[in-house]
Amino acid sequence: MTESKGKSGTGLTRRAALCAIAATGAFPMPALAAFPEKRITILHGFAAGGNADVVARIIGDALSQRLKQPFVVEPRPGAGGTIAAGLIARAAPDGYTLGILPGGHAVSAAIFRKLPYRAVEDFTTVGLISDFPFVLTTWPGHPAKDLRGILKRAQETDLTFGTPGNGTGQHMAVELLISHTGAKLRHVPYKGGSAAILDLLGQRLDMVMDTPTVSIENVKSGKLVALGVTGAKRFFALPDVPTIAEQGVTGYETSSWLGLAGPAGIPADIAAQLNRELNAVLNDPATAEKLRGIGGSPNPGSIESFRDLIARDVAKWTKVVAERKIPQVGGN
Repeated sequence: MTESKGKSGTGLTRRAALCAIAATGAFPMPALAAFPEKRITILHGFAAGGNADVVARIIGDALSQRLKQPFVVEPRPGAGGTIAAGLIARAAPDGYTLGILPGGHAVSAAIFRKLPYRAVEDFTTVGLISDFPFVLTTWPGHPAKDLRGILKRAQETDLTFGTPGNGTGQHMAVELLISHTGAKLRHVPYKGGSAAILDLLGQRLDMVMDTPTVSIENVKSGKLVALGVTGAKRFFALPDVPTIAEQGVTGYETSSWLGLAGPAGIPADIAAQLNRELNAVLNDPATAEKLRGIGGSPNPGSIESFRDLIARDVAKWTKVVAERKIPQVGGN
């Protein structure tokens, strides 16, 4: 019978013989393409100008300088960030489509009945970027002068609060406040924090819970009043604003985070390269100062530590939703 693959005099197949020749350096093999060869897209699920958008642009600009390829930021707002998360999860796993995952990514896994992705398994984590508290704000001249006044008034009548959407960390931060106090607070979800702030400035809402990026300039300029911050300690950028726990809501504390991720299946060497580059920009004083300037604390770390953080937060918020009997909302 004829050997269809062909053999050399030594009994090697032609392909094996060629590989053996290549190994000796008789002729060069094509070099593997270096990553990245083209632009990288960073998706996020909130409106332009919001916290995720600003952070994505800071990180994208810094990574572009290091990797010599453009990083293009694309907001895909809606459904509490789950639309963008779904797009990230379904992207080609080649490292050219990444996304900013917020702390609300873990909240969505607990509060949405159905999502088109799994919050941990369908993503390749690159690394944590920063963490931060939320800021609860109202407008100057509101009948309730401070948080205690707001909570007292909310025992007697419904008050409204705006957030960037159902299932976001901001939404759950207020739900947690309600569970601690019994306040009557009605949620008004928006497609991004900037729109909620505009309605608050127009006195069409009683309060907004959002990130420092969205809130801090209006607070510093006197256009809004900070009622409290949600973290365990006072926030470095608003040192005169007490925590919510300091104002009598014992045991109340929650913070959020932003991290970089892509779809599941990104090759390990590319994920490791992206993690190294991300940590390098987070350790760069210029980038770190930009993040602090918008209220974030740079938090470099490993691929695994970010993945573990998401998993822990999914478990935490799932427990809170169950214990507080918070109604689940429709998914995509």
